[in-house]
Amino acid sequence: MKILVAGGAGYIGSVLVPKLLDRGYDVTVVDLLWFGNKLPDGCTVWEKNIFDLQKEDLQGFDQVIFLGGLSNDPMAEFSPKENFIQNASCPAYLGYTAKIAGVKRFIYAGSCSVYGYTVNELYDETSPAVSNYPYGISKLQGEFSVMQMQDENFSTIAFRQGTVSGYSPRMRLDLVVNTMFKSALEKGVITINNPSIWRPVLSIQDAANAYVRAIEANQDISGIFNLSSGNYTVGEIGDIVKEGVETLLGKTVKLEIKNMQDFRNYKVSAEKAKNILSVKSTHDVKAIVADLAKNLDKFKDFENPDYYNIQIFKSM
Repeated sequence: MKILVAGGAGYIGSVLVPKLLDRGYDVTVVDLLWFGNKLPDGCTVWEKNIFDLQKEDLQGFDQVIFLGGLSNDPMAEFSPKENFIQNASCPAYLGYTAKIAGVKRFIYAGSCSVYGYTVNELYDETSPAVSNYPYGISKLQGEFSVMQMQDENFSTIAFRQGTVSGYSPRMRLDLVVNTMFKSALEKGVITINNPSIWRPVLSIQDAANAYVRAIEANQDISGIFNLSSGNYTVGEIGDIVKEGVETLLGKTVKLEIKNMQDFRNYKVSAEKAKNILSVKSTHDVKAIVADLAKNLDKFKDFENPDYYNIQIFKSM
Protein backbone atom coordinates (compact mmCIF):
# COMPACT_ATOMS: atom_id res chain seq x y z
CA MET A 1 0.00 0.00 0.00
CA LYS A 2 1.23 3.50 -0.89
CA ILE A 3 0.66 6.18 1.73
CA LEU A 4 1.28 9.93 1.48
CA VAL A 5 1.80 11.70 4.81
CA ALA A 6 1.41 15.47 4.51
CA GLY A 7 3.33 17.21 7.28
CA GLY A 8 4.92 13.87 8.06
CA ALA A 9 8.29 15.23 9.23
CA GLY A 10 6.69 16.86 12.25
CA TYR A 11 6.11 15.79 15.83
CA ILE A 12 3.58 12.98 15.22
CA GLY A 13 4.88 11.99 11.79
CA SER A 14 8.38 11.32 13.12
CA VAL A 15 6.88 8.60 15.34
CA LEU A 16 4.20 7.37 12.92
CA VAL A 17 6.29 7.03 9.75
CA PRO A 18 8.77 4.50 11.24
CA LYS A 19 5.80 2.40 12.39
CA LEU A 20 4.37 2.42 8.86
CA LEU A 21 7.70 1.47 7.33
CA ASP A 22 8.04 -1.39 9.83
CA ARG A 23 4.67 -2.70 8.62
CA GLY A 24 5.88 -2.78 5.03
CA TYR A 25 4.06 0.27 3.69
CA ASP A 26 5.48 2.42 0.89
CA VAL A 27 5.56 5.86 2.55
CA THR A 28 6.10 9.29 0.99
CA VAL A 29 6.24 12.42 3.14
CA VAL A 30 5.56 15.92 1.84
CA ASP A 31 6.80 18.60 4.23
CA LEU A 32 8.48 22.00 4.14
CA LEU A 33 10.90 20.70 6.81
CA TRP A 34 10.58 23.74 9.06
CA PHE A 35 11.97 21.62 11.90
CA GLY A 36 14.40 19.51 9.91
CA ASN A 37 14.13 15.87 8.91
CA LYS A 38 14.38 13.18 11.58
CA LEU A 39 12.76 10.47 9.43
CA PRO A 40 14.43 7.08 8.85
CA ASP A 41 15.93 5.84 5.63
CA GLY A 42 13.42 4.13 3.37
CA CYS A 43 10.99 7.04 3.39
CA THR A 44 10.71 9.26 0.33
CA VAL A 45 10.55 12.96 1.28
CA TRP A 46 9.22 15.73 -0.97
CA GLU A 47 10.25 19.14 0.36
CA LYS A 48 7.40 21.21 -1.00
CA ASN A 49 4.27 23.11 -0.08
CA ILE A 50 1.09 21.02 0.14
CA PHE A 51 -0.69 23.62 -1.99
CA ASP A 52 1.75 22.83 -4.81
CA LEU A 53 0.61 19.21 -5.02
CA GLN A 54 -1.42 18.41 -8.13
CA LYS A 55 -3.75 15.57 -9.05
CA GLU A 56 -0.91 13.85 -10.91
CA ASP A 57 1.26 13.86 -7.79
CA LEU A 58 -1.34 11.93 -5.81
CA GLN A 59 -2.26 9.34 -8.42
CA GLY A 60 -1.18 5.89 -7.31
CA PHE A 61 -1.48 6.57 -3.59
CA ASP A 62 -4.00 4.48 -1.68
CA GLN A 63 -4.32 6.70 1.37
CA VAL A 64 -3.39 10.24 2.40
CA ILE A 65 -2.83 11.40 5.98
CA PHE A 66 -2.97 15.11 6.77
CA LEU A 67 -0.69 16.03 9.69
CA GLY A 68 0.07 19.51 8.38
CA GLY A 69 -1.09 22.96 9.42
CA LEU A 70 -0.32 25.18 12.39
CA SER A 71 -0.26 23.13 15.53
CA ASN A 72 -1.39 25.19 18.52
CA ASP A 73 -3.10 28.30 19.89
CA PRO A 74 0.04 30.49 20.12
CA MET A 75 0.79 30.00 16.43
CA ALA A 76 -2.84 30.65 15.49
CA GLU A 77 -3.03 33.81 17.57
CA PHE A 78 0.30 35.09 16.24
CA SER A 79 -0.98 34.83 12.66
CA PRO A 80 -4.74 34.20 12.38
CA LYS A 81 -4.54 34.61 8.61
CA GLU A 82 -1.93 31.87 8.17
CA ASN A 83 -3.80 29.74 10.70
CA PHE A 84 -6.98 29.71 8.61
CA ILE A 85 -5.05 29.11 5.40
CA GLN A 86 -3.09 26.15 6.77
CA ASN A 87 -5.71 24.57 9.05
CA ALA A 88 -8.90 25.19 7.10
CA SER A 89 -8.04 25.65 3.42
CA CYS A 90 -5.05 23.30 3.18
CA PRO A 91 -6.81 20.06 4.24
CA ALA A 92 -9.77 21.01 2.05
CA TYR A 93 -7.48 21.44 -0.95
CA LEU A 94 -5.51 18.26 -0.28
CA GLY A 95 -8.65 16.22 0.38
CA TYR A 96 -10.25 17.40 -2.85
CA THR A 97 -7.08 16.75 -4.84
CA ALA A 98 -6.73 13.28 -3.30
CA LYS A 99 -10.32 12.40 -4.16
CA ILE A 100 -10.10 13.37 -7.83
CA ALA A 101 -6.76 11.53 -8.03
CA GLY A 102 -8.46 8.27 -7.02
CA VAL A 103 -7.13 7.99 -3.44
CA LYS A 104 -9.38 5.68 -1.40
CA ARG A 105 -9.02 7.13 2.11
CA PHE A 106 -8.14 10.50 3.64
CA ILE A 107 -7.23 10.75 7.35
CA TYR A 108 -7.32 14.17 8.98
CA ALA A 109 -5.52 15.20 12.18
CA GLY A 110 -7.99 17.39 14.04
CA SER A 111 -8.20 18.52 17.64
CA CYS A 112 -10.39 18.22 20.73
CA SER A 113 -9.99 21.99 21.04
CA VAL A 114 -13.09 22.23 18.83
CA TYR A 115 -15.13 21.56 22.00
CA GLY A 116 -14.07 24.86 23.59
CA TYR A 117 -15.38 25.19 27.14
CA THR A 118 -17.60 22.51 28.69
CA VAL A 119 -19.02 22.36 32.21
CA ASN A 120 -18.22 19.02 33.81
CA GLU A 121 -19.52 16.97 30.89
CA LEU A 122 -17.92 14.09 29.03
CA TYR A 123 -18.17 14.98 25.36
CA ASP A 124 -18.52 12.45 22.57
CA GLU A 125 -18.51 13.06 18.81
CA THR A 126 -22.20 14.05 18.80
CA SER A 127 -21.69 16.81 21.39
CA PRO A 128 -21.65 20.48 20.35
CA ALA A 129 -18.36 21.61 18.83
CA VAL A 130 -18.14 25.33 19.55
CA SER A 131 -14.81 27.13 19.76
CA ASN A 132 -14.28 30.88 19.96
CA TYR A 133 -10.54 30.89 19.24
CA PRO A 134 -8.75 30.88 15.86
CA TYR A 135 -7.08 27.49 16.31
CA GLY A 136 -10.21 25.60 17.34
CA ILE A 137 -12.35 27.32 14.68
CA SER A 138 -9.86 26.51 11.92
CA LYS A 139 -9.51 22.85 12.96
CA LEU A 140 -13.29 22.48 12.91
CA GLN A 141 -13.45 24.08 9.45
CA GLY A 142 -10.79 21.71 8.15
CA GLU A 143 -12.62 18.73 9.61
CA PHE A 144 -15.95 19.85 8.13
CA SER A 145 -14.56 20.25 4.62
CA VAL A 146 -12.88 16.84 4.67
CA MET A 147 -15.95 15.03 5.99
CA GLN A 148 -18.16 16.53 3.26
CA MET A 149 -16.14 14.66 0.63
CA GLN A 150 -16.92 11.19 1.97
CA ASP A 151 -18.75 8.82 -0.35
CA GLU A 152 -18.76 5.11 -1.18
CA ASN A 153 -15.43 5.43 -3.02
CA PHE A 154 -13.70 7.86 -0.68
CA SER A 155 -13.40 7.10 3.03
CA THR A 156 -12.75 10.06 5.32
CA ILE A 157 -11.64 9.73 8.94
CA ALA A 158 -11.13 12.74 11.21
CA PHE A 159 -9.36 12.40 14.54
CA ARG A 160 -10.16 14.91 17.26
CA GLN A 161 -6.94 14.54 19.20
CA GLY A 162 -6.35 15.33 22.84
CA THR A 163 -3.18 17.23 23.75
CA VAL A 164 -0.44 15.01 22.37
CA SER A 165 2.60 14.51 24.60
CA GLY A 166 5.64 12.25 24.83
CA TYR A 167 8.99 11.79 23.15
CA SER A 168 9.45 12.18 19.40
CA PRO A 169 12.65 12.43 17.34
CA ARG A 170 11.21 15.80 16.22
CA MET A 171 10.75 16.87 19.81
CA ARG A 172 8.40 19.52 21.18
CA LEU A 173 8.53 21.09 24.64
CA ASP A 174 5.43 23.25 24.20
CA LEU A 175 2.87 20.55 25.07
CA VAL A 176 1.37 20.19 28.52
CA VAL A 177 3.13 17.07 29.87
CA ASN A 178 6.36 17.82 28.01
CA THR A 179 6.34 21.42 29.25
CA MET A 180 5.86 20.38 32.88
CA PHE A 181 8.60 17.76 32.55
CA LYS A 182 11.02 20.34 31.16
CA SER A 183 10.13 22.88 33.83
CA ALA A 184 10.58 20.33 36.60
CA LEU A 185 14.11 19.57 35.43
CA GLU A 186 15.17 23.08 34.44
CA LYS A 187 13.68 25.06 37.34
CA GLY A 188 12.68 22.45 39.90
CA VAL A 189 9.18 23.94 39.78
CA ILE A 190 6.00 23.04 37.90
CA THR A 191 3.67 26.02 37.50
CA ILE A 192 -0.02 25.16 37.26
CA ASN A 193 -2.13 28.09 36.13
CA ASN A 194 -5.48 26.48 36.91
CA PRO A 195 -5.52 23.06 38.63
CA SER A 196 -9.24 22.44 38.07
CA ILE A 197 -9.24 22.66 34.25
CA TRP A 198 -9.79 19.37 32.41
CA ARG A 199 -7.70 18.21 29.45
CA PRO A 200 -7.75 15.01 27.39
CA VAL A 201 -4.13 13.91 27.06
CA LEU A 202 -3.00 11.73 24.15
CA SER A 203 0.28 9.83 24.27
CA ILE A 204 2.18 10.20 21.03
CA GLN A 205 2.53 6.41 20.96
CA ASP A 206 -1.23 5.99 21.26
CA ALA A 207 -1.71 8.64 18.56
CA ALA A 208 0.58 6.83 16.12
CA ASN A 209 -1.14 3.53 16.82
CA ALA A 210 -4.53 5.14 16.15
CA TYR A 211 -3.39 6.18 12.67
CA VAL A 212 -2.27 2.61 12.00
CA ARG A 213 -5.71 1.35 13.05
CA ALA A 214 -7.37 3.88 10.75
CA ILE A 215 -5.18 2.92 7.79
CA GLU A 216 -5.98 -0.73 8.28
CA ALA A 217 -9.72 -0.28 8.97
CA ASN A 218 -12.40 -1.62 6.65
CA GLN A 219 -12.78 0.63 3.61
CA ASP A 220 -16.46 1.21 4.45
CA ILE A 221 -15.55 3.03 7.69
CA SER A 222 -15.64 6.82 7.81
CA GLY A 223 -16.36 9.26 10.60
CA ILE A 224 -15.15 11.56 13.34
CA PHE A 225 -13.34 10.00 16.30
CA ASN A 226 -12.10 11.42 19.59
CA LEU A 227 -8.62 10.26 20.56
CA SER A 228 -7.48 10.37 24.17
CA SER A 229 -5.27 8.32 26.45
CA GLY A 230 -7.27 9.70 29.38
CA ASN A 231 -8.88 12.80 30.86
CA TYR A 232 -6.97 14.65 33.59
CA THR A 233 -7.21 17.90 35.48
CA VAL A 234 -4.15 20.07 34.97
CA GLY A 235 -3.46 19.79 38.68
CA GLU A 236 -3.45 16.01 38.44
CA ILE A 237 -1.04 16.12 35.50
CA GLY A 238 1.31 18.25 37.59
CA ASP A 239 1.19 15.74 40.45
CA ILE A 240 2.00 12.83 38.13
CA VAL A 241 4.88 14.67 36.44
CA LYS A 242 6.31 15.73 39.81
CA GLU A 243 6.19 12.17 41.16
CA GLY A 244 7.68 10.74 37.97
CA VAL A 245 10.61 13.19 37.83
CA GLU A 246 11.38 12.70 41.52
CA THR A 247 11.18 8.90 41.31
CA LEU A 248 12.88 8.34 37.97
CA LEU A 249 15.44 11.15 37.93
CA GLY A 250 15.95 11.88 41.62
CA LYS A 251 15.21 15.60 41.42
CA THR A 252 13.13 17.43 44.01
CA VAL A 253 10.24 19.29 42.38
CA LYS A 254 7.88 21.90 43.82
CA LEU A 255 4.41 22.84 42.59
CA GLU A 256 3.36 26.46 42.11
CA ILE A 257 -0.42 26.61 42.01
CA LYS A 258 -2.19 29.65 40.57
CA ASN A 259 -5.86 30.20 39.81
CA MET A 260 -5.85 31.92 36.45
CA GLN A 261 -9.00 31.84 34.34
CA ASP A 262 -8.92 29.52 31.33
CA PHE A 263 -11.59 29.44 28.63
CA ARG A 264 -10.64 25.96 27.44
CA ASN A 265 -11.97 23.14 29.56
CA TYR A 266 -13.06 19.79 28.16
CA LYS A 267 -12.95 16.04 28.67
CA VAL A 268 -13.90 13.55 25.99
CA SER A 269 -15.06 10.00 25.46
CA ALA A 270 -12.88 7.87 23.17
CA GLU A 271 -15.25 4.88 23.16
CA LYS A 272 -16.22 5.31 19.51
CA ALA A 273 -12.62 4.93 18.33
CA LYS A 274 -12.22 1.90 20.59
CA ASN A 275 -15.39 0.19 19.39
CA ILE A 276 -15.15 0.94 15.66
CA LEU A 277 -11.41 1.24 14.97
CA SER A 278 -10.10 -0.91 17.84
CA VAL A 279 -8.03 2.00 19.15
CA LYS A 280 -6.98 0.96 22.65
CA SER A 281 -4.87 3.43 24.60
CA THR A 282 -1.99 1.89 26.55
CA HIS A 283 0.04 4.95 27.61
CA ASP A 284 -1.25 7.09 30.47
CA VAL A 285 0.48 10.24 31.76
CA LYS A 286 2.69 8.16 34.04
CA ALA A 287 3.89 6.19 31.01
CA ILE A 288 4.45 9.42 29.05
CA VAL A 289 6.69 10.76 31.82
CA ALA A 290 8.63 7.47 31.91
CA ASP A 291 9.15 7.70 28.14
CA LEU A 292 10.40 11.29 28.43
CA ALA A 293 12.82 10.30 31.20
CA LYS A 294 14.10 7.36 29.16
CA ASN A 295 14.87 9.58 26.16
CA LEU A 296 16.04 12.68 28.06
CA ASP A 297 19.58 12.61 26.63
CA LYS A 298 18.13 13.09 23.14
CA PHE A 299 16.48 16.47 23.92
CA LYS A 300 18.14 17.82 27.08
CA ASP A 301 19.19 21.04 25.35
CA PHE A 302 16.02 22.79 26.49
CA GLU A 303 17.02 26.06 24.80
CA ASN A 304 16.91 24.56 21.31
CA PRO A 305 14.33 26.69 19.41
CA ASP A 306 13.36 23.66 17.31
CA TYR A 307 11.51 22.32 20.35
CA TYR A 308 9.10 25.27 20.41
CA ASN A 309 6.87 25.67 17.36
CA ILE A 310 6.06 29.32 17.98
CA GLN A 311 9.75 30.29 18.08
CA ILE A 312 10.44 28.77 14.65
CA PHE A 313 7.20 30.23 13.28
CA LYS A 314 8.05 33.75 14.46
CA SER A 315 11.59 33.51 13.06
CA MET A 316 10.14 32.77 9.62
